[in-house]
Amino acid sequence: MTRPLRSLLYVPGDKPRAIEKARTLGMDAVILDLEDAVAPEHKAAARENVRAALRTPFACPVLVRVNAPGSEWEHADREMALIAGVDGLVLPKVERAQSVTEPHLRVPLWAMIETPLGVLNAPAIAAAPGVAGLIAGANDLARALRTRPHPERTPLLYALSAIVLAARAAGKLPIDAVYNDVRDPDGFARECGQGRALGFAGKTLIHPGQVDAANAAFGVADGEAEAARALIAAWDAARAEGRSVATYRGALVEQMHVDEARENLALWEAGQSG
Repeated sequence: MTRPLRSLLYVPGDKPRAIEKARTLGMDAVILDLEDAVAPEHKAAARENVRAALRTPFACPVLVRVNAPGSEWEHADREMALIAGVDGLVLPKVERAQSVTEPHLRVPLWAMIETPLGVLNAPAIAAAPGVAGLIAGANDLARALRTRPHPERTPLLYALSAIVLAARAAGKLPIDAVYNDVRDPDGFARECGQGRALGFAGKTLIHPGQVDAANAAFGVADGEAEAARALIAAWDAARAEGRSVATYRGALVEQMHVDEARENLALWEAGQSG
């Protein structure tokens, strides 16, 4: 199994000290941000900061969020990132599959779904060649939908589930949106739990203090790994004995349960090695 992507930390490109600190953190991937986190007057400096930072390898995959198509910084951002050798590009406000197929960017692409049109076209976007996954952009999406803030994200549940459905149907990874209040760890933990329940593979983050909670919420605990091993052992034992039915803890075990257990075990092992 490839490295899990439970936690993806945004780091503003115009903050070189924050970029250097990110090298010491335990997130599964870092997103060096040239878009929303950087004011227009700092765009050029941020691009040079990111270029310089990429000369030294990180301990985790590095993605770069470039500025939106049609912006004056778009082409310079993409050229810099491609030459520097990033592990992927995060494309903001993707609304159509053509936005990810026409540029021929030659690196894995992460399409941000941040608008109603993006949600409606998410299946085609996710299925496009080169797309590694979809990232929910809840802040812009909520604004576009004219929703009101809600602690359970109820107004956004349809859109969030649509993003998960589109990504999973295409065999790609869905990544949950950021949680804005860095002073509310309990709220962040609840939203991580909700995101995991909806089917997201991981979460984008805006603060280093959110990394551990995201890794725990979207990872597999030691106890879950042990249970997965025991279920697989029960299945294998039944097969070896020629029995057509296996049970574990009193419940019938089917192939889908074994597949899930193996997936969880692989995720746990990947997390341990990461």
